[in-house]
This record gives sequence, C-alpha cells and structure tokens, in this order.
Amino acid sequence: MKKITLLFTLVTTYIFSNINAVVSIVPEQTFLKAIGGDKVNITLMVQAGDSPHTYEPKPSQMLSVARADLYLVIDVEFEQVWLPKFQSLNSKMLVVDIAEGVEKMTMGKEHHEHESHSAHDAHKHEGEDPHIWTSPANVKIIAQNICKALVRVDKNNEDYYHHNLDAFLAEIEQTDAKIKAILSTLKGSRTFMVFHPSWGYFAKAYGLKQIAVEVEGKSPKPRELVTLLKEAKEEKVTAIFTQPEFSDASAQILAKELHIPVIKVSPLAPNWSENLINIAKAIAGQQ
Repeated sequence: MKKITLLFTLVTTYIFSNINAVVSIVPEQTFLKAIGGDKVNITLMVQAGDSPHTYEPKPSQMLSVARADLYLVIDVEFEQVWLPKFQSLNSKMLVVDIAEGVEKMTMGKEHHEHESHSAHDAHKHEGEDPHIWTSPANVKIIAQNICKALVRVDKNNEDYYHHNLDAFLAEIEQTDAKIKAILSTLKGSRTFMVFHPSWGYFAKAYGLKQIAVEVEGKSPKPRELVTLLKEAKEEKVTAIFTQPEFSDASAQILAKELHIPVIKVSPLAPNWSENLINIAKAIAGQQ
C-alpha cells in the first residue's frame, strides 16, 4: 500500500509540477504570467527599479537559475554578460529567444538630425534598440514565442497555453486600438522628448518621433542642451518622459526652459498595457 501511495504521489507530482522559468526583465514576467498562468513558477532577474545595463544577480537568483527548466531571452544588455554564466551553471536549462522574428531598429538613429556632424556623433547610439516590447505588434510576436517555448517544455498543457495566448492577443489588440483612438485626437506636434531613447518602437508604430536628451547614459553638454532646446521648440514638444532608472537632471533643465512637464515613466513597468496607454494620453495632452 505504501508503495502504491508513493508511486501515485510521484506520478501526480510529475503531471502537475510547474515549469520553473527565468526571465530577465519585468515586462517578460507580465507576458509569461498571462500565457503560463498557474502552470509556471517565474524567477525575475532584473528587479523593478534596477537597470538591465548594470544589474548583477543575487545568490538566491543564481540558485533559481540552477533549478530552472526554461530561460526566456529577450535580447537586453544584461543577458549578454550573464547568459553564458547561467548556461554554464545549468546546462539542462532550455534557453529560448522570445525576440526571434521581431524586426530590430538601430538605437537612436533618428536623433538630432539637424545637429553639426560632431554633435551628432557624440549622441549616436550604436547597436540595436532592445526595447522591442513598447510596440504592441512586437508583443504579439513575443507572446507567440513564449507559448511555443512553454509547449516545448510542457506538451501536456498545450491547450491551456494556447487558450491563454488567444486571450492575451485579444488584450494586445484592445491596447493597440485604445492608443490609436487617443492619438487620433492629436492636432499639433507628434514629437515627444525622452531622456533615455526607450520608446523608438512605440514612436514608429504610431507615426510619432522621439527626441532623446541622452544616449548611452551620457548627459548632454551645455552646448548640446542649447541644440536640444532649439529642436524642442521647433518641434513644439509638449512633454519630456524620464525613467526612474536614470537621472533626469538634464530633462528638468529643458522642461523648465520650455515650460512643459517632466513625466516619469519606465518601459520596464509591469503594467505594460496601461503604461503605453498613459504615454499616448500624455502625448495627446489628455493627462
């Protein structure tokens, strides 16, 4: 009888055991929760309020990696440094790039178009823009990749994951429709200013333009601030977006000169849909 009970326990544990998954940033956690539901235990690496550029995992997080079944990669800077170490720590862990299929943009390629050549070079951001989740169309691709990854690890619950995926895709459609409706009210400038150039995919998706105050973590010099101020006036910028993860001293200076608000908003926020809708409202002057 004891053997039968033990066998039943082992079989039950195997069938109903959750996937142990690791994600790098908060938006991934939001997407994975939406699709994985109660079938997935999620470990988040870069905690809310921290920067993916400089974050170092805690010992408890490394322990979670050692026990993980799945790591979802989204091509942020943190992963370039740490992913090889994670794979060395847990060679059995399945690593899936959920950014696969997303068309990447060059970071900051549209900034300061009428600067002098030297100033432009000073602000040029090399490499691809990693903030792909700021576009609803990209999140659809990300969500489908997450679903495929979960099914690879847990085929028994394929229908469950696909059902959740369909519901989440519908939510993305609703978010996109709300943003379009909000921005349809725009009568003036379609340009907004940001401290860190995190909203390029959002801007491209909705026919907007972002002007970055800084690129690659460098605050502008006084001469460059003058150029930015001139550009902001010409473009009739009505708000500056800054992130809690970065200093906003330069943005505050510009905002004071332009008499416009500084709005703190992070692309790493967990409330992905609400976040994008609120940004659209701010650009449309509805806040």
